[in-house]
Amino acid sequence: MLPQRLLFVYNADAGLLAGLKDTFHKILSPATYACALCAVTYGATSMRPDWREFIRSLPVPVDFLHRDEFIRAYPAWAKHRLPAAFAVDETGALKPFIKAEEMRTADLNGLMELVRQKLA
Repeated sequence: MLPQRLLFVYNADAGLLAGLKDTFHKILSPATYACALCAVTYGATSMRPDWREFIRSLPVPVDFLHRDEFIRAYPAWAKHRLPAAFAVDETGALKPFIKAEEMRTADLNGLMELVRQKLA
């Protein structure tokens, strides 16, 4: 059974200043950048077109939150390793969908394939 929606959570905080800091970190020191989801789904300033099209093609809606937004909305999940993706059921409850370890080892094509497999 398909989830009501998917929720992807970046291991980065929201906001212009945090975004600029993350962009420079990703460019200057990609090996130490903490958000694998950001690294594979975003270029220097915007979402990669392949990822955007893939998200639009999925049979369920997809939402994205930054780490600080996620912790405010779901404090019980504050200790969960990020980045991660969650399946959201009809009651709004979260269930891990893609773990941080899986995101760290995937390139963009691998991440898209992982999402397809898990939704199948």
